[in-house]
Amino acid sequence: MSLPQPETLRSPLMAGASLGPNRAANEYYPTPPEATRALLNAEHFEGSIWEPACGEGWISSELTAAGYFVVSTDIDDYGFGTPDTDFLSTRIPRGKNIITNPPYGRGLADRFVRQALHFCEGTGGRVAMLLNIASLCHPDRHGSFTRRPPSVIYALDDCVCYPNGKPEQATRYTNTHRYCWVIWEPEHTTRTEFRWLSTAPFRN
Repeated sequence: MSLPQPETLRSPLMAGASLGPNRAANEYYPTPPEATRALLNAEHFEGSIWEPACGEGWISSELTAAGYFVVSTDIDDYGFGTPDTDFLSTRIPRGKNIITNPPYGRGLADRFVRQALHFCEGTGGRVAMLLNIASLCHPDRHGSFTRRPPSVIYALDDCVCYPNGKPEQATRYTNTHRYCWVIWEPEHTTRTEFRWLSTAPFRN
């Protein structure tokens, strides 16, 4: 099967760079383990998984613990996975499914979603992105969500993604963000289901 050619875009991020004075370098806001555990309790993925913004492996470690084969890459070196890998300029998928918490800012999350969908159209895999729930309500995204609707959106009741994973670096806006897992299925064109997902049962 020949894969569709993804858009080749160089990420606005360079290793160690920040998109703003109040933003973490590389837009690094790692995902609490309970958010990934909650997702895996609700969804199953067939085949390998690529985590293209792995950071220190917060999502990848939970996927591996659940028995999945995971390929972990990142644009910077966090001592985990394969560094110096710009997802947006990569042309060959490294796993059947793609699960990540993408960088935001300057349209990065939109580009990550488009790139992931390009890849998974070829692999037959699924895409799961942790997104700010406010990002679902935007005039520039209305067309993309209606043309390529997610199969399901899981609204997380409690999920805080701290800058660099450190609560002491939180700004006054950190705790105001609300997150959801957005899932895309191959060839899904019908309505999107909306479900609620609690993280509390999956905290250590």
